[in-house]
Amino acid sequence: MDTPEFPDFVKPTALAHAEALEIYRQTDALDWTNLSPAAMIEPETRTGTYRTGTEQLVTDENGKSYISAEDYAVAMLDEAENPRFIRQRFTVAY
Repeated sequence: MDTPEFPDFVKPTALAHAEALEIYRQTDALDWTNLSPAAMIEPETRTGTYRTGTEQLVTDENGKSYISAEDYAVAMLDEAENPRFIRQRFTVAY
């Protein structure tokens, strides 16, 4: 959200999520997981495949960060069923 091309209309939501993440990180009373989307997320085909990262935006070899809404949902459910990022932020993209 710190790049010039980040859409202004999304900034309030992104800032609110960043603030919430900082609150999560400061509490010991809660096991949490924060899933951050790729830079571009939109409806498309579900492939069931994706790559994960933690604090860095996941990009392809051309610097593109993209995932379909369907695969974003798969990543969320995969984490709920088989947690790997407890008390962490993680990101997903192709």
